[in-house]
Amino acid sequence: MVNRKELKPESSPEAAYGARVRRFREERGWSQEDLAGEVGYSSQHISAVETGRKPPTLPFSRRVDHAFGSAGSADSFEREWRDIRHGSLLEGFQEYVGYEGRAVEIRLFEIGIVPGLLQTPEYARTLADGDVQRGSITPEQAAERVAFLSERQAALVRHRPPMVLVVMDESCLHHAVGGVDVMTPQLQRLVEAAALPNWVIQVAPFGIGARRPFNLPVNLLTLADRSVVAYAESQAQGHVERETSSVVPMLTAYHQLQAEAHSQATSVVMIEQLRKGSP
Repeated sequence: MVNRKELKPESSPEAAYGARVRRFREERGWSQEDLAGEVGYSSQHISAVETGRKPPTLPFSRRVDHAFGSAGSADSFEREWRDIRHGSLLEGFQEYVGYEGRAVEIRLFEIGIVPGLLQTPEYARTLADGDVQRGSITPEQAAERVAFLSERQAALVRHRPPMVLVVMDESCLHHAVGGVDVMTPQLQRLVEAAALPNWVIQVAPFGIGARRPFNLPVNLLTLADRSVVAYAESQAQGHVERETSSVVPMLTAYHQLQAEAHSQATSVVMIEQLRKGSP
């Protein structure tokens, strides 16, 4: 085949996906036109996916699974697509998000950056672009990460939204992500959220020192049955904890942190002063 392009499946997850589509297709003796007819996409689209020039999508993955008879299997293309989409997420985080969407109360503590549920799209994109520049994720994964965050934020807008209590270390406000053009609307977003009836935002000032109980980000979710799920992460991985013996001390420490933090009114004044450039 004169125009057959040599594939390099080791070059990226998308390339590996495309190489597997080609392998499945050729094992059945199908041309790209044959597969196109089976899945309802053009042969040009099939070629672009196989060679990694076009990233796969969920609808495409489901159609090739149907065509190849791999739907629901351990090696389905839908499962591979989900692995690609969330490949830049820490282990355990996807499980946590499943609980987050059902929580009736969300308690967050963050150090260094604004919590994801409060990030503006520009702030989130700037953080993701930084990871791309460092080579830790691809541009495609960066776009998926921002889109995924948007989905999480949208899931909180419902008939009975959860109560969200946020304590941010003061470093979150002083870590300049993207400069003034990004930080000014981000700080305004914090002020607006604090005005909502289901949000409480507090700043833990530098001055509390050793009285700050957490040195890593912590998320605590109260579910409809009043059980509590905890999620904490390091640089390398995240962990979901459901055992009461482990979760209750974290919840107690969170309450202690809230007592040490500024009130919401004082926190909003601090945020407003930073937004306006006041000392």
